[in-house]
Amino acid sequence: MQPAEWIRFIAQFARLNRRQRQTGMALLRGNTPLDATVALLEDVAQSRLACPACRSSHLHRHGHAHGLQRYRCVPCGRTFNALTGTPLARLRHKSQWLDYADCLLASDSVRKAARQLGVHRNTTFRWRHRFLSLAKTDRPHGLHGIAEADELYVLESEKGSRQMTRPARRRGGHAQRRGISNEQVCILVARDRTGQTLDFVMGRGALTKAQLHRCLLPVIDKDILLVTDGHAAYRAFAMEAGLSHQAVNLRADIRVRGAAHVQNVNAYHSRLREWLRPFHGVATRYLPNYLGWRWILDARRIRSPETLLKATLGAFPHLTAT
Repeated sequence: MQPAEWIRFIAQFARLNRRQRQTGMALLRGNTPLDATVALLEDVAQSRLACPACRSSHLHRHGHAHGLQRYRCVPCGRTFNALTGTPLARLRHKSQWLDYADCLLASDSVRKAARQLGVHRNTTFRWRHRFLSLAKTDRPHGLHGIAEADELYVLESEKGSRQMTRPARRRGGHAQRRGISNEQVCILVARDRTGQTLDFVMGRGALTKAQLHRCLLPVIDKDILLVTDGHAAYRAFAMEAGLSHQAVNLRADIRVRGAAHVQNVNAYHSRLREWLRPFHGVATRYLPNYLGWRWILDARRIRSPETLLKATLGAFPHLTAT
């Protein structure tokens, strides 16, 4: 390489992101991105190696395929590898999975991630929902102490559907009716004072007490103090469930009554709405994946591509959410 070419080459180093710099250093050491990814996948598999068909641990090595060690189950004869039965089974381009995990942690769009990785946008869309299918389940088991609950509404979307029940909207669109209607999907968010957060896609239209019994009751302590706005469904739910309940009157601009307020959950609503805006409307059927994705970013339990790839396989970090 000529000196002038070298100067132009190294001038581009400042434009590399963290993952690209790590990849470049690995290449200089003689390692490839595929080696690093395969080593991580195999490491996760070793800790719980068993036949996905019969759950037997009596197995032996059975060659390699697509860069991964294959195993053969002695009792049933099935063969499998580290990805069998996981959301990443049968996906290609393993060498780019850590780079794509970086894109998820940066909230990159499908097209932006595709440009960065040099793959088709359909590939990054497929990867998005495969990566999130298990990672989104790393949630708190319950809420304790003082818990705030409030609902928000997003426009129902059939984005990506082959057969739609109404004319298509452009870039998210707007509801035809004012106020809450079946054009909108209700999302319930409950958050305690330690920051533990749970959310539920409740369905179209206004919130009901039956939905609260089904979703909220199993995940809160019986001695919890539930703080909400003045929606009648919360009051009826708390009375029937025997829960301590306080309501703040937001319409009368009474937002705080001692320790009772819903400012934490409303702040989470605000962050969620702002984060969803660049997606220009999220398909309703994928909404749980996006809520899980937002929790990953907000809770900061998963801070590195390696940790996210492990969570995609169901190996979650043993840390307390913050």
